[in-house]
Amino acid sequence: MATETRYTVIGAGNGGRAMAAHLALMGFPVVLYNRTPEHIAALKARGGIDLESYDGGPRGFGKLVAATSDMKVAVDHADVLMVVVPSSAHADVARAAAPYLRNGQIMILHPGRTCGAIEVVKTLCDNGCTADVTVAEAGTFIYASRSDGPAQTRIFRIKEALPLAALPATRTAQVLEVIHPAYPQFIDGINVLHTGLDNMGAVFHPALTLLNAGRIESTRGDFEFYIEGVTPSVARVLEVVDRERVTVASSLGIRAQTAMEWLKMAYDATGSDLNETIHNQPGYYGIKAPGTLNHRYLFEDIPMSLVPIAALGQRYGVSTGGIDAIIKLACIIHRTDYWRRGRTLEKLGIAQLSVSELTRYVNDGVRD
Repeated sequence: MATETRYTVIGAGNGGRAMAAHLALMGFPVVLYNRTPEHIAALKARGGIDLESYDGGPRGFGKLVAATSDMKVAVDHADVLMVVVPSSAHADVARAAAPYLRNGQIMILHPGRTCGAIEVVKTLCDNGCTADVTVAEAGTFIYASRSDGPAQTRIFRIKEALPLAALPATRTAQVLEVIHPAYPQFIDGINVLHTGLDNMGAVFHPALTLLNAGRIESTRGDFEFYIEGVTPSVARVLEVVDRERVTVASSLGIRAQTAMEWLKMAYDATGSDLNETIHNQPGYYGIKAPGTLNHRYLFEDIPMSLVPIAALGQRYGVSTGGIDAIIKLACIIHRTDYWRRGRTLEKLGIAQLSVSELTRYVNDGVRD
């Protein structure tokens, strides 16, 4: 299936390679960008990526238009830029792309975590980008994948329905229409506050990692993360983090999904509480813990998910004592100030906005 839409995938990690290979196999002209040339040398030499998949999934050789470490080449090619990097690098990507972006291009964050699109729009503005570019974010990543070698990747699962929202939300329908031939799985995510506050990684990853810190360091992660790592006490902390996230969303007029509702929707897992529900999710069995505390569950999910959720809570009168405690523990363990490094409302340029002003901004793009 050939098409005119040209894609550039920014980031050649597990997810970026899977997306680039799949798009190429679907017939789209694809450029893959990675800032480190060595990471793409093998697939550049091969001219593409070998893709394997689950039964019936996409497989074959995805031929690339180019693999490059030149951002100008990457941006010049694209109608749609698919940003598949840790959310801690979103601002860096925006700064690097800003001089080359042109009117009509679309940039999609996979995923945005919390307030990713808001951060990218502000970063583009701060770096002198005057092009009319539409920035959007996915609620989560569409693939479960891993790299099998320097030019090989494997897709285990492609999610069937996942929310996407543009900033402003008035442009979401246009983005969905453009990417529909490649990704009919994306659905209207209402606005970027909805996609950002339905962030389940913020609930499951940081607290679970920190509360198993001793075991992760002593075993190098050689235990089942969700099954052995989640005990009744740990689950109670996860429930508090989840409740605070949902309450912050409520303060903005948003009905966020609870972790229990999400487990039911995504995996049909049920239970009397979060501990029981997690253990009733067969997909969690066999998943090992991170091998180190220097892991994206902390260095990404704390500053890019929990910090903005807590900051929104502070601004709009919601107590986030549980989330604050998790952030503090991460700061101590990593000897870093995640409040300084994270997505604070000042950095996002929304510190002075009332709830109605913030809602108007994400829905209509209007700043008073």
